Amino acid sequence: MTDCIFCKIANHEIPTTPVFENDKVIAFNDLNPQAPTHILVIPKQHVASVSDVKDLSVMQDLFDAIQQITTKNNIKDFRTVINTGSGAGQTVFHLHIHILAGRPLLWPPG
Repeated sequence: MTDCIFCKIANHEIPTTPVFENDKVIAFNDLNPQAPTHILVIPKQHVASVSDVKDLSVMQDLFDAIQQITTKNNIKDFRTVINTGSGAGQTVFHLHIHILAGRPLLWPPG
């Protein structure tokens, strides 16, 4: 998708410093962090949202990356968030999982 900012990041058209990267996933720090640790984990392949996932291996790849990121960075207490649709807060329509950590995360989130 040509106008997708996350596709451009995944294709290295927009520079970023990856926290994690392999052939299927890239993760990077959020530009507008909502916690001391706020990492976005995205598939390199364009999938607009959870509702558009056809191949569940995409989700497996994302969660494998989350485990590697949290283990490598000694993040023990964290929240993962997937917003699906504009009414749920999704602003970039490329599937992404937020990793939030480094402060108490209250419930309900807001």
